[in-house]
Amino acid sequence: MNKTITKLALSALVLTTFGCSSNSTDDDGITTVTVGVVGEYNAQWDTVNELLKDQNIQVELVKFSEYVAPNRALDEGSIDMNAFQTHTYLEDEINKLGYDITPIGDTILAPLAMFPNTDQIHSVEEISDGDIIAIPSDTTNGGRALKLLESAGLITVDPSVGYTPTVMDITDYAVDIEIITAESATLANLLPDCTAAIINGGNAVTAGLNPINDGILMEDINAIDNVDSLRNCIVVRSEDADNEIYQAIVKAYQSDEVADTLQQAYGGAFLPAWE
Repeated sequence: MNKTITKLALSALVLTTFGCSSNSTDDDGITTVTVGVVGEYNAQWDTVNELLKDQNIQVELVKFSEYVAPNRALDEGSIDMNAFQTHTYLEDEINKLGYDITPIGDTILAPLAMFPNTDQIHSVEEISDGDIIAIPSDTTNGGRALKLLESAGLITVDPSVGYTPTVMDITDYAVDIEIITAESATLANLLPDCTAAIINGGNAVTAGLNPINDGILMEDINAIDNVDSLRNCIVVRSEDADNEIYQAIVKAYQSDEVADTLQQAYGGAFLPAWE
Protein backbone atom coordinates (compact mmCIF):
# COMPACT_ATOMS: atom_id res chain seq x y z
CA MET A 1 0.00 0.00 0.00
CA ASN A 2 1.39 3.38 -0.95
CA LYS A 3 1.53 5.96 1.75
CA THR A 4 3.71 8.87 2.64
CA ILE A 5 4.36 10.56 5.92
CA THR A 6 3.75 14.25 6.47
CA LYS A 7 5.81 15.91 9.18
CA LEU A 8 4.12 18.49 11.39
CA ALA A 9 6.82 18.89 14.06
CA LEU A 10 10.53 18.43 14.58
CA SER A 11 10.81 14.65 14.85
CA ALA A 12 10.29 12.19 12.00
CA LEU A 13 7.78 9.35 11.89
CA VAL A 14 8.53 6.17 10.01
CA LEU A 15 5.64 3.74 9.58
CA THR A 16 6.65 0.51 7.92
CA THR A 17 4.14 -2.14 8.97
CA PHE A 18 0.68 -2.36 10.44
CA GLY A 19 0.16 -3.90 13.84
CA CYS A 20 1.00 -1.49 16.66
CA SER A 21 0.02 2.06 17.49
CA SER A 22 2.76 4.70 17.49
CA ASN A 23 1.11 6.76 20.27
CA SER A 24 4.08 7.41 22.57
CA THR A 25 5.56 9.82 25.09
CA ASP A 26 9.19 10.91 24.69
CA ASP A 27 11.78 11.91 27.28
CA ASP A 28 10.54 15.51 27.20
CA GLY A 29 7.04 14.40 28.17
CA ILE A 30 5.54 15.09 24.73
CA THR A 31 2.89 12.60 23.67
CA THR A 32 2.79 11.98 19.92
CA VAL A 33 -0.50 10.92 18.35
CA THR A 34 -0.64 9.65 14.77
CA VAL A 35 -3.62 10.69 12.65
CA GLY A 36 -4.39 9.10 9.28
CA VAL A 37 -5.49 11.49 6.54
CA VAL A 38 -6.08 11.44 2.78
CA GLY A 39 -5.16 14.41 0.62
CA GLU A 40 -3.26 17.69 0.79
CA TYR A 41 -5.60 19.84 2.87
CA ASN A 42 -3.96 19.74 6.25
CA ALA A 43 -3.14 23.32 7.23
CA GLN A 44 -5.64 23.09 10.09
CA TRP A 45 -3.50 20.45 11.78
CA ASP A 46 -0.64 22.93 12.08
CA THR A 47 -3.03 25.14 14.01
CA VAL A 48 -4.13 22.19 16.15
CA ASN A 49 -0.50 21.49 17.04
CA GLU A 50 0.06 25.10 18.05
CA LEU A 51 -2.95 24.91 20.37
CA LEU A 52 -1.75 21.64 21.90
CA LYS A 53 1.79 22.73 22.72
CA ASP A 54 0.95 23.74 26.28
CA GLN A 55 -0.51 20.27 26.87
CA ASN A 56 2.60 18.50 25.52
CA ILE A 57 0.57 16.80 22.80
CA GLN A 58 1.79 16.60 19.23
CA VAL A 59 -0.11 15.33 16.19
CA GLU A 60 1.79 13.67 13.36
CA LEU A 61 -0.07 12.94 10.14
CA VAL A 62 0.14 9.66 8.29
CA LYS A 63 -0.97 10.29 4.72
CA PHE A 64 -2.72 7.62 2.70
CA SER A 65 -3.44 7.74 -1.01
CA GLU A 66 -6.72 5.79 -0.98
CA TYR A 67 -9.87 6.04 1.12
CA VAL A 68 -9.92 2.30 1.85
CA ALA A 69 -6.67 2.38 3.85
CA PRO A 70 -7.03 4.63 6.94
CA ASN A 71 -9.88 2.73 8.60
CA ARG A 72 -8.07 -0.57 8.18
CA ALA A 73 -4.90 0.96 9.61
CA LEU A 74 -6.82 2.34 12.58
CA ASP A 75 -8.64 -0.90 13.28
CA GLU A 76 -5.37 -2.85 13.09
CA GLY A 77 -3.66 -0.42 15.47
CA SER A 78 -0.98 1.11 13.28
CA ILE A 79 -2.34 4.64 13.76
CA ASP A 80 -4.12 6.26 16.70
CA MET A 81 -6.86 8.22 14.95
CA ASN A 82 -8.00 9.15 11.47
CA ALA A 83 -9.74 12.20 10.03
CA PHE A 84 -10.78 11.94 6.39
CA GLN A 85 -14.34 10.65 6.07
CA THR A 86 -18.01 11.45 6.50
CA HIS A 87 -20.20 9.70 9.03
CA THR A 88 -22.01 7.97 6.16
CA TYR A 89 -18.77 6.61 4.71
CA LEU A 90 -17.67 5.43 8.15
CA GLU A 91 -20.95 3.63 8.82
CA ASP A 92 -20.74 1.91 5.44
CA GLU A 93 -17.18 0.71 6.16
CA ILE A 94 -18.14 -0.58 9.62
CA ASN A 95 -21.16 -2.41 8.24
CA LYS A 96 -19.21 -4.01 5.39
CA LEU A 97 -15.92 -4.75 7.15
CA GLY A 98 -16.79 -5.03 10.83
CA TYR A 99 -14.33 -2.42 12.08
CA ASP A 100 -14.51 -1.65 15.81
CA ILE A 101 -14.00 2.10 15.42
CA THR A 102 -16.11 5.12 16.33
CA PRO A 103 -16.31 8.91 15.71
CA ILE A 104 -15.48 11.25 18.59
CA GLY A 105 -15.86 14.68 16.98
CA ASP A 106 -16.80 16.47 13.77
CA THR A 107 -14.29 18.37 11.64
CA ILE A 108 -15.37 19.80 8.28
CA LEU A 109 -18.16 19.85 5.75
CA ALA A 110 -16.79 19.50 2.23
CA PRO A 111 -19.34 20.16 -0.54
CA LEU A 112 -18.99 18.18 -3.76
CA ALA A 113 -18.57 20.18 -6.94
CA MET A 114 -18.61 19.57 -10.67
CA PHE A 115 -15.43 20.65 -12.43
CA PRO A 116 -15.46 21.10 -16.21
CA ASN A 117 -13.01 20.11 -18.88
CA THR A 118 -12.63 23.71 -19.98
CA ASP A 119 -11.70 22.63 -23.51
CA GLN A 120 -15.29 21.38 -23.83
CA ILE A 121 -17.64 23.30 -21.53
CA HIS A 122 -17.77 26.23 -19.12
CA SER A 123 -21.24 25.76 -17.62
CA VAL A 124 -23.73 23.04 -16.75
CA GLU A 125 -26.06 24.36 -19.46
CA GLU A 126 -23.49 23.36 -22.10
CA ILE A 127 -23.64 19.65 -21.16
CA SER A 128 -25.25 17.76 -24.05
CA ASP A 129 -26.06 14.27 -25.29
CA GLY A 130 -23.05 11.99 -25.37
CA ASP A 131 -21.01 13.96 -22.85
CA ILE A 132 -19.09 11.94 -20.26
CA ILE A 133 -19.41 12.78 -16.57
CA ALA A 134 -17.07 11.10 -14.07
CA ILE A 135 -18.21 10.57 -10.48
CA PRO A 136 -16.71 8.88 -7.39
CA SER A 137 -17.03 5.10 -7.21
CA ASP A 138 -17.62 4.83 -3.46
CA THR A 139 -21.20 4.52 -2.26
CA THR A 140 -21.37 7.76 -0.28
CA ASN A 141 -19.77 10.24 -2.67
CA GLY A 142 -21.13 8.47 -5.73
CA GLY A 143 -24.65 8.82 -4.40
CA ARG A 144 -24.09 12.47 -3.57
CA ALA A 145 -22.76 13.03 -7.10
CA LEU A 146 -25.88 11.53 -8.66
CA LYS A 147 -28.08 13.71 -6.47
CA LEU A 148 -26.04 16.70 -7.64
CA LEU A 149 -26.65 15.74 -11.27
CA GLU A 150 -30.34 15.42 -10.43
CA SER A 151 -30.35 18.90 -8.86
CA ALA A 152 -29.06 20.25 -12.18
CA GLY A 153 -31.92 18.61 -14.08
CA LEU A 154 -29.66 16.20 -15.97
CA ILE A 155 -31.08 12.97 -14.54
CA THR A 156 -33.80 11.66 -12.24
CA VAL A 157 -33.16 8.99 -9.62
CA ASP A 158 -35.55 6.74 -7.75
CA PRO A 159 -36.54 8.72 -4.63
CA SER A 160 -37.07 5.55 -2.59
CA VAL A 161 -33.31 4.90 -2.36
CA GLY A 162 -32.63 8.06 -0.39
CA TYR A 163 -29.41 10.04 -0.65
CA THR A 164 -27.08 7.28 -1.81
CA PRO A 165 -28.44 6.09 -5.16
CA THR A 166 -26.34 4.18 -7.67
CA VAL A 167 -26.29 4.48 -11.44
CA MET A 168 -28.77 1.58 -11.51
CA ASP A 169 -31.26 3.82 -9.67
CA ILE A 170 -31.41 6.41 -12.46
CA THR A 171 -34.96 6.42 -13.83
CA ASP A 172 -34.62 9.10 -16.50
CA TYR A 173 -31.96 10.96 -18.44
CA ALA A 174 -33.05 14.48 -19.37
CA VAL A 175 -29.71 14.70 -21.19
CA ASP A 176 -28.24 11.51 -22.60
CA ILE A 177 -24.98 11.69 -20.67
CA GLU A 178 -22.59 8.82 -20.02
CA ILE A 179 -21.70 8.44 -16.33
CA ILE A 180 -18.44 6.71 -15.45
CA THR A 181 -17.13 5.94 -11.96
CA ALA A 182 -13.60 6.01 -10.58
CA GLU A 183 -11.80 6.15 -7.24
CA SER A 184 -12.17 9.68 -5.88
CA ALA A 185 -8.46 10.45 -5.85
CA THR A 186 -8.16 9.76 -9.60
CA LEU A 187 -11.05 11.92 -10.83
CA ALA A 188 -9.05 15.09 -11.43
CA ASN A 189 -6.67 13.13 -13.64
CA LEU A 190 -9.62 11.95 -15.72
CA LEU A 191 -10.80 15.46 -16.58
CA PRO A 192 -8.93 15.63 -19.93
CA ASP A 193 -10.80 12.50 -21.04
CA CYS A 194 -14.31 13.50 -20.01
CA THR A 195 -16.62 16.49 -20.13
CA ALA A 196 -16.73 17.08 -16.39
CA ALA A 197 -15.98 15.36 -13.12
CA ILE A 198 -17.73 15.58 -9.76
CA ILE A 199 -15.02 15.58 -7.11
CA ASN A 200 -15.29 15.64 -3.33
CA GLY A 201 -13.74 18.60 -1.56
CA GLY A 202 -10.55 17.00 -0.24
CA ASN A 203 -9.47 15.45 -3.52
CA ALA A 204 -10.40 18.61 -5.41
CA VAL A 205 -8.21 20.80 -3.20
CA THR A 206 -5.39 18.24 -3.41
CA ALA A 207 -5.59 18.55 -7.20
CA GLY A 208 -5.43 22.34 -7.03
CA LEU A 209 -9.14 22.87 -7.69
CA ASN A 210 -11.34 25.12 -5.57
CA PRO A 211 -15.06 24.30 -5.68
CA ILE A 212 -16.03 27.96 -5.41
CA ASN A 213 -13.59 29.34 -7.99
CA ASP A 214 -13.34 26.42 -10.42
CA GLY A 215 -16.58 24.49 -10.06
CA ILE A 216 -19.63 24.99 -12.27
CA LEU A 217 -22.04 23.24 -9.89
CA MET A 218 -21.75 22.71 -6.13
CA GLU A 219 -23.78 21.00 -3.45
CA ASP A 220 -26.00 23.27 -1.42
CA ILE A 221 -25.17 21.94 2.03
CA ASN A 222 -28.08 23.84 3.58
CA ALA A 223 -30.56 22.05 1.31
CA ILE A 224 -29.45 18.53 2.25
CA ASP A 225 -31.85 16.84 4.67
CA ASN A 226 -29.24 14.46 6.09
CA VAL A 227 -26.40 16.96 6.26
CA ASP A 228 -25.27 15.68 9.66
CA SER A 229 -24.28 12.38 8.08
CA LEU A 230 -22.06 14.26 5.61
CA ARG A 231 -19.93 15.88 8.30
CA ASN A 232 -16.36 14.66 8.34
CA CYS A 233 -15.21 13.25 11.64
CA ILE A 234 -12.26 12.24 13.80
CA VAL A 235 -12.36 8.48 14.40
CA VAL A 236 -10.64 6.26 16.97
CA ARG A 237 -10.82 2.63 18.04
CA SER A 238 -13.97 2.18 20.11
CA GLU A 239 -11.99 1.27 23.21
CA ASP A 240 -10.26 4.69 23.02
CA ALA A 241 -13.37 6.84 22.68
CA ASP A 242 -12.91 8.42 26.13
CA ASN A 243 -9.14 8.85 25.90
CA GLU A 244 -8.40 12.28 27.41
CA ILE A 245 -5.57 13.03 24.98
CA TYR A 246 -7.74 12.24 21.98
CA GLN A 247 -10.55 14.36 23.40
CA ALA A 248 -8.07 17.22 23.82
CA ILE A 249 -7.22 16.94 20.12
CA VAL A 250 -10.90 17.14 19.21
CA LYS A 251 -11.31 20.23 21.40
CA ALA A 252 -8.32 21.91 19.75
CA TYR A 253 -9.69 21.10 16.30
CA GLN A 254 -13.13 22.48 17.14
CA SER A 255 -11.77 25.94 17.91
CA ASP A 256 -12.17 29.41 16.48
CA GLU A 257 -8.51 29.32 15.47
CA VAL A 258 -9.03 26.25 13.29
CA ALA A 259 -12.20 27.75 11.79
CA ASP A 260 -10.14 30.80 10.81
CA THR A 261 -7.43 28.59 9.30
CA LEU A 262 -9.98 26.71 7.19
CA GLN A 263 -11.31 29.97 5.78
CA GLN A 264 -7.90 31.49 5.14
CA ALA A 265 -6.33 28.36 3.65
CA TYR A 266 -9.19 27.07 1.52
CA GLY A 267 -11.40 30.06 0.78
CA GLY A 268 -14.71 28.41 1.60
CA ALA A 269 -14.01 24.98 0.11
CA PHE A 270 -14.30 23.53 3.62
CA LEU A 271 -16.77 24.62 6.30
CA PRO A 272 -16.39 24.03 10.06
CA ALA A 273 -18.73 21.16 10.86
CA TRP A 274 -19.00 21.87 14.59
CA GLU A 275 -20.43 25.40 14.39
